[in-house]
Amino acid sequence: MSRHLPALIIFLLFSPVLQAQMMVNLNGIVRDSATGKPLAGAAIVVDYRKALTGTSTNEQGRFSIDLPAGDHIVVARLVGFTPVRKNVRLSSDPVTIQLNLITVESQLEEVVVTTKGFDKTVRQPILGVNQINMSALRKLPAALGEVDLLRGLQMLPGVSSVGEASNGVNIRGGTTDQNLILLDDTPIFNPTHMFGLFSIFPSEVISTADLYKGNVPARFGGRAASVLDVSLRNPSLDQFSLSGGVSLVSNKFTADIPIVKGKFGILVSGRGAFNDFLLPIVSDRLANIRAKFGDAVLKAFWRIDNRNTLTVTAYGSKDLFRTDLLANLPNVNGTATRYDHQTVNVMARWFRTLSSRLNLQTTGIYVHYVPKILSPELSGNVVSLRSSVLQRQIKSNLNFQLTDQKLELGVSGTHYRIEPGTLYPGRSESVNYITTPTENALELAIHADYERSFSDRLAVSLGIRYSQFLSMGPSLVRQYAPGETRDDFSVIDSTRYGAGQISKQYGGPEPRIGIRYTLGPNSSLKFGYNMMRQYLQVVTNTTTPLPTSRWKTSDPNIKPQISQLLTAGYFLSFKENIYELTLEGYWRATEHIIDYRPGADFLLQPYPETQLLQGRSKAYGIETMISKKKGELTGWLNYTYARTLNQVYEGASIEQNVNAGNWYKASYDRPHTVNANMTIDVDRHNSFGFTFAYSTGRPYSAPTGYVTIDGAQYPYYGERNNERLPAYHRLDFAWNIYSPGMRKRRWEGRWAFTVYNLYGHKNVYSVFFKTENNKTNAYKLQIFAAPIASLSYNFVFK
Repeated sequence: MSRHLPALIIFLLFSPVLQAQMMVNLNGIVRDSATGKPLAGAAIVVDYRKALTGTSTNEQGRFSIDLPAGDHIVVARLVGFTPVRKNVRLSSDPVTIQLNLITVESQLEEVVVTTKGFDKTVRQPILGVNQINMSALRKLPAALGEVDLLRGLQMLPGVSSVGEASNGVNIRGGTTDQNLILLDDTPIFNPTHMFGLFSIFPSEVISTADLYKGNVPARFGGRAASVLDVSLRNPSLDQFSLSGGVSLVSNKFTADIPIVKGKFGILVSGRGAFNDFLLPIVSDRLANIRAKFGDAVLKAFWRIDNRNTLTVTAYGSKDLFRTDLLANLPNVNGTATRYDHQTVNVMARWFRTLSSRLNLQTTGIYVHYVPKILSPELSGNVVSLRSSVLQRQIKSNLNFQLTDQKLELGVSGTHYRIEPGTLYPGRSESVNYITTPTENALELAIHADYERSFSDRLAVSLGIRYSQFLSMGPSLVRQYAPGETRDDFSVIDSTRYGAGQISKQYGGPEPRIGIRYTLGPNSSLKFGYNMMRQYLQVVTNTTTPLPTSRWKTSDPNIKPQISQLLTAGYFLSFKENIYELTLEGYWRATEHIIDYRPGADFLLQPYPETQLLQGRSKAYGIETMISKKKGELTGWLNYTYARTLNQVYEGASIEQNVNAGNWYKASYDRPHTVNANMTIDVDRHNSFGFTFAYSTGRPYSAPTGYVTIDGAQYPYYGERNNERLPAYHRLDFAWNIYSPGMRKRRWEGRWAFTVYNLYGHKNVYSVFFKTENNKTNAYKLQIFAAPIASLSYNFVFK
């Protein structure tokens, strides 16, 4: 017995280890989930975190592997299919499992930036058209947890902004006001909240977001650069649902309410931001800022019968913003500056099916945008400056669809009423009541779009829009001496126009052409030409227009902007439409661009033409992007080389030109831009996202010298946009967690943890110069100069 005792002790001591190493056989079969066919050559990986050796399936789709007893994760992978994972527990008996793989082709595209599918990418005769995938956008890192459509747009080639807090985007060399932004057919005059930090679009109820930066359909007009067409989804007519979310910035909710099942329903959505007390945590620069905003959507859909439907959308937003970083109103000794701006948009659309190939759509639109600047005084009195833009429109489209061709005819009429500004002094005795003349204008247009496929290789899209713009009274129009600076001293005559009288008329054709020539089943060449006329613009002397910046109609002294765009592109889809490669080049020439005289002041200016200059612009560039649209790992990489140069010369005097009439860099000229995204769907409960952005720094005006007056030093600006900010770059991270165990329940939840500016790069937003102690110093302004972590929660209840 004693001679067996050591062996017994060793057995008792190491029996747990021996038990843990007990090997159990795992058998399995891998099949196509759609057809049930066994899949040969599928790689089987076990416990990838533990780096255990795997195997692969045989001709019958089967595999067999011996594993230690315990819990394991088995992963099956095969090219053309989405990987599948399965948790397996092994004890003592052999275990058999089945793994079903889903083909990548059956997946929805999981890329934010897509060209609307393979058929439209390669075969449709239009180019420069992109669609934002909202479900994928929600997986990307978001600043302070707010899903933002405009930030998603900036991941596109050819789309940029002047910085973190810019009020809009610049597209292919255009200014922010050269983009026609539509929300359910209603124009948006201010697309951002909190001075450009977040967009106004309610991401939870967006159905589609199409960006036209190349070929623009003839039904769109009134802007010179691009069209962003955002459509809100219709309410459900069958099932009630409630969704919402909480983030560091805002709280939101959405409700689908069927009123008459299958016939009538309403969609209600709202968002409110009341967490401005957190801003000092984000940035010291935001410590003295108080900001609140809210927006709401009400959409009703009525299926009248099988041929008629009626849709009504109402959208409203309101912003309250207070800061002591910006100047008060002139001659007002205010304690702070408050901005209050609100938007009301209403749309009603009647859609009638006339036949299986013919339908008619008639839409009425009402938009009222009212921005205000308020300066509270020590006495408690508030001096306010109010302006407004009112637009009313009615339009009708007739659509005819055949197998290989389609035709659209339309007509529209738009009335503009702009109140440039009225100063209300309140109880102040030192401030006078001032108002500027109201502007009225009418824009009439007809259009036709025709698209036809002549063969498997050749397809053509032809569009023509004819617009007529009428500047109308009541107004007093000045005439200035030819060749002289427009000011009070060069006025030679003036004419007063009564209400409804036409003071000036502009207009003309706007042709649109797109040609597609197919090189093979998966590739094509495209060519396009686009002309657009813009009769309404923002006049400002800031790099990015403020929400309160002045809108101005064309008139006898301000000509409409006319843009002509030439584009060419190569498009390739490969690996069964999993990958997409695009290469586009463009040249855009714009006449009568708006710029400002040195020292211009537009506030309460009754004759803004005395502060404005008009010239021309040229923009050109090359954009390329490769994207992986389906699978466990999706994403894209794009590069843009783009230049935008302006030339303004109305005369030899310094007041009549910019930079002596030479070409100069536009404020948003950023030659090199790189954007990259990678989204990894680890399993149905977790996904990770990374985005990286790099761009050349934008131009700014630096002093070319200094002058001394009474011992104080002041900067002298000889040239505009003569220097550049440092290059901009940023890396963001997101981790999305989907409620485990709730996928098939009525309540579904999602947590999103994001880090904006992961490595904390101190990107410079602007450089400003300040005279202190008789010396001028340069200061760099940074908005988000450190990593910003945020956590948000979203839910859906059905």
